[in-house]
Amino acid sequence: MSVIAPLVEVTLRGLLGRRRTILLALLAGLPVLIALLIRFSGGRPDADRILDTLVVRTVMPLVALIVGTAAIGSEIDDGTAVYLLIKPIARWRVAASKILVAAGLTSAMVVPAVVLTGLLLGSRGGDTATTVVAYGIACLVGGSAYAAAFVALSLFTTRALLLGLAYVLIWEGVLSGLLAGTKFLSIRQATLGLAAALGVDVPNDPLAPGVSVFVLGAVLAGAFALASWRLSRFEIRGGD
Repeated sequence: MSVIAPLVEVTLRGLLGRRRTILLALLAGLPVLIALLIRFSGGRPDADRILDTLVVRTVMPLVALIVGTAAIGSEIDDGTAVYLLIKPIARWRVAASKILVAAGLTSAMVVPAVVLTGLLLGSRGGDTATTVVAYGIACLVGGSAYAAAFVALSLFTTRALLLGLAYVLIWEGVLSGLLAGTKFLSIRQATLGLAAALGVDVPNDPLAPGVSVFVLGAVLAGAFALASWRLSRFEIRGGD
């Protein structure tokens, strides 16, 4: 922990000291803004629909994509990763710190938005507390899985942001909805399955609770293993 703590601090400074912080805040605040507009315009309160369609399907993966691909990908792009990787630090510790920061920052952005949106709109089923808790926990775990996956992806390609966006918009947005057999390869579907297991009504036959937990756990463990393996084989070129 004494080694990871400085790595976490450096990563946080790198992420929060950039313009992306404003973008993240605006993106995470979008559901709250829409909830306020619905509330004050006299529209029909329906937190379940907003949390499902806007937070889980759009805001959460995009926040995780921005944070996850930048946690170490930006350091590799600008060459500053060299100064980190030449230090006598186990590469798995570097991977753990990057994933921890990416997952934590994603959760810190998304979960409060879930809570505020749920409290402002209430649940269509009448049990607002269940809706807020269920979606809050689901987004905590699902957002962490997204972030970990995008951290690992950024270590394998310089086009991680583009590929991650394609995964979110095409694979999860289109194919997983058309091909039922691909749902178990979708972090979004696993997140919705976890929310359903915790008591909310999720449309379109979400994944079973056991499958959802397995998928999210496998993504977290697999992303950490892949990131550690890739970093252990990362070559420092003399010209860098």
